[in-house]
Amino acid sequence: MDYSLAFSQSYLFAFLMGLFSSLHCIGMCGSIIGTLTLSIHSDIHKNKARLFPYILSYNIGRILSYAAAGAIVGVFQYFLTLPFGQGHGYRILQIISAIFMVSAGLYIGGWFPRFAYIEKAGSRLWKAIEPFGRRLIPVKTKFQAFLFGTIWGWLPCGLVYTALAIAATTGDIMRSSLTMLAFGLGTLPAVMGVGIMTEILIKLSRMQHFKQVVGAFLIIIAVLAAFPWIYPLRLQHF
Repeated sequence: MDYSLAFSQSYLFAFLMGLFSSLHCIGMCGSIIGTLTLSIHSDIHKNKARLFPYILSYNIGRILSYAAAGAIVGVFQYFLTLPFGQGHGYRILQIISAIFMVSAGLYIGGWFPRFAYIEKAGSRLWKAIEPFGRRLIPVKTKFQAFLFGTIWGWLPCGLVYTALAIAATTGDIMRSSLTMLAFGLGTLPAVMGVGIMTEILIKLSRMQHFKQVVGAFLIIIAVLAAFPWIYPLRLQHF
């Protein structure tokens, strides 16, 4: 079996993981959105129609940062698999990716809180770039909101790292970048919804059973990632 093609459903997996990791996004990105909106002139942040373009600009910047991180992973995946040969190398990356996804599912379900410690992995990079984000406060223009998003897209996040682990199995730079783009689009409803659907999202985030269902779903995705030949609707590369 050609394992470089076996993870062809990575776009779908990444999108679904982004979508169902919304509960985590509320905690991680919700406060950032709050900082952004409160820094905008009161006449704008009190008007949802006028506020929307700023939130959208922020999210476009954030998602583009994810795509850039995916491209970087695409470069590194070649060197990571080189010592093992292409087939065996990508198979190893698949297993590692599946382990990350299982851990993320257990974390969201409340069964493995220590998974949060993985977020320390990017703390040094974050300390170096975070001050640039603070300089953009208060946000006065949509372009500033976009730049704010490109910086805060590098905020250390275990679920982003999990998506990057998926991206590392895709076989080339373009696909790894598109995988992270798919993940970012999956997170979009929750992050865009903060301030617009805040009450609904907060209620869902407090429902332990809902979080457990989401966690279990991610674990199922991880199993399909580890054993792609059992995926009933297997997709081919675009």
